[in-house]
Amino acid sequence: MQPTHRSNRILLPAQTWFVYLTLVIALTLSYIPTGRLPGVPDWVAVVLAFWCVREPMRVGMGTAFVFGILVDIGHGAAMGQFALAYVVLAYLATSVSRRVLWFPVLQQALHVLPMLLLTQGIMVVVRLVGGGEFPGWWYFLSSFSGALLWLPLSVLLLLPQYRPVDRDENRPI
Repeated sequence: MQPTHRSNRILLPAQTWFVYLTLVIALTLSYIPTGRLPGVPDWVAVVLAFWCVREPMRVGMGTAFVFGILVDIGHGAAMGQFALAYVVLAYLATSVSRRVLWFPVLQQALHVLPMLLLTQGIMVVVRLVGGGEFPGWWYFLSSFSGALLWLPLSVLLLLPQYRPVDRDENRPI
């Protein structure tokens, strides 16, 4: 009997331009001024974790550092706050990527949740060391909303990679 959560369709390799376009879109979404609304996900962290899990040879700690610096600049945060947190997130996501991909998407989200919480914890510690104040426990709600977004984000980001169901005789693949 075949598992019901698996797809019979084969994924094509992700295009490099598409991977970085999604990260730039996530960066743009993170620049939207939301104030201190609790539960707004860290878009860059979620998309970065997704690509580090799906494409660990293409997206890694270097990409995480660059996008972390860009988020630091855009948010006016302590320089390196997001960069450090994203590098740790990328390291953890790439180190567990092969194991996480064995699970269905909902269980993948449960694996990603502690990584997102740790990322936010690192940002809070850096903020406190820099003399800032504790943002409150509601701050960590965005990790949970990021984990909830894992399913729709997975579907959306994997759509361009699906092969067509019907085989075309004019194409070799």
